[in-house]
Amino acid sequence: MSHPKKHQAWLILGITVIASLGFVAYVAYYSNVITLALHKLGLFGPLLSILLYAILSASPIPSDPLTFINGAVFGPIWGSLISWTGNMVAAMIEYVIGAKIATFTDFKDKRNTLPFGLSKFPADSIWFLMFGRFIPEFGGKIVSLVGGLYHVPLWRYFWTAAIATLLGSILFASTGYGLVRLF
Repeated sequence: MSHPKKHQAWLILGITVIASLGFVAYVAYYSNVITLALHKLGLFGPLLSILLYAILSASPIPSDPLTFINGAVFGPIWGSLISWTGNMVAAMIEYVIGAKIATFTDFKDKRNTLPFGLSKFPADSIWFLMFGRFIPEFGGKIVSLVGGLYHVPLWRYFWTAAIATLLGSILFASTGYGLVRLF
């Protein structure tokens, strides 16, 4: 990677991390306000939630807490559907980011020189694409970025992401709904 491109990559990464940390601090401080806003906004509440998933996709911050909030605010069925939609938007953005990183860094040419047999990593394996998403916190982001980086066929990536994120959305949104009902 050339010197200016390297600086540009580090600058983009730094801005993303700082913006993400600021966003997390804001959400943590105003979580009650965000919950109330999602509930009071009517139809715009789910759209705002989906937008938040898109924003989180470009950051290292996991979206699991937002899925709990969706379940608590919208109920288990609508919360699951809203979370699934948001997670799918996020998954596609993360895939594109991975593909752009591959292009930006000439990954295809450098892949064969990776140590520990990583050049033969089965990134297009259905097992990796589906069950890797169940690794807590960062599994989905890692699977999405690696999928784009290794140029996993888009249709295979999409349907495996759809199934895995649907299951995760149902689990987390239902849990969020149940926790609110307990307290």
